[in-house]
Amino acid sequence: MEITVKNLYSAGSRLEKQKLQIENGCIREVSDYTGNDFDYENLAPALVDIHINGGEQYHFTADPTAEALEDIELSAQKNGVGYVLPALITSSPENIFAALETVKTYMREHPGTGIMGLHLEGPFISVKKRGAHLAKYIRVPDDQLLREIIDAGGPVLKMMTIAPEHFTDVQVKMLLEAGVKVSAGHSDCSYARAMEVFGLGVNLVTHLFNAMSSFHHREPGLAGAALLAENVYAPIIPDGVHAHFEAARLALKMKKDKLLFISDALFQNHRKETFQWEEFDARLINGDYINADGNLAGATISMADCVTNGVNILGLSLEEALFKSSGLPADVLGFPAGKAEAGYPARFITFFEEFENLKYLNFQ
Repeated sequence: MEITVKNLYSAGSRLEKQKLQIENGCIREVSDYTGNDFDYENLAPALVDIHINGGEQYHFTADPTAEALEDIELSAQKNGVGYVLPALITSSPENIFAALETVKTYMREHPGTGIMGLHLEGPFISVKKRGAHLAKYIRVPDDQLLREIIDAGGPVLKMMTIAPEHFTDVQVKMLLEAGVKVSAGHSDCSYARAMEVFGLGVNLVTHLFNAMSSFHHREPGLAGAALLAENVYAPIIPDGVHAHFEAARLALKMKKDKLLFISDALFQNHRKETFQWEEFDARLINGDYINADGNLAGATISMADCVTNGVNILGLSLEEALFKSSGLPADVLGFPAGKAEAGYPARFITFFEEFENLKYLNFQ
């Protein structure tokens, strides 16, 4: 099939008057279009969320089932997201293995799914920087359990958040050599230790500024290391709550094309008002998820919100904000999505001016 586009956004740029040839669910060719009738006014690659916890009803850690994965995927599509990496937060080994098997089966039985794999956000994290994670499930890493998780996950285990201060260099290398994207987060590590693991090949942190040793003029911490290390990617939740917008603006100036957007949504679309999983609790109060202690218990932002906040508050161009919410997150995981180029999937968003009337399109 062929579609024509007045404005095509991809990889941080905008092309005018383009024609896309689509075949078998993929873009076969992108070329100039000389006509004046367009199928779409504005078209961009579907958004990509590499950190998300739940859909409108189900939370994957509390309910690691196929129903939860479907809920996450379909709920995200309402916000223009074509690909998601569900997170499993700190929980028991039994829950971890069950979740890995669920994702593996789901991806096999749904070959066109937008589920990219699984992000293990724990259990090998810092008790001090655990955030809303349950302390009772936090573990010190041991070689045997790490190997069992790697073997059980295989290619489905895309990403793991770890506290580097509790890992040996050999254990970090074990994960990297297995193809796992290692992310430093929920960590109280020193600046020196952060730089050591970055030198081993770790090039990602988990939600910049949140649940990590903060910058201090005598000890720059993980936050300072992430800002200063040129090869390290820094996902941020641009909601003004998890990080002040001025802190996000500072990070943007320092990280430039290494700063990307995530939602880290506990649930999506403000449908779930209360949540309880064991001792983990959350209530939707004034648009934010707050636990019984009065602390943040998860985000409510969508990837579409990330784009609009990037433009309206952080001063990005629409081209830049879209790339930080699509192509760049996909690049971090080495996943073939997020660009409107030949060879990429034919999943898009279309919208009016000012990023209004957003719709998700899937030609697969």
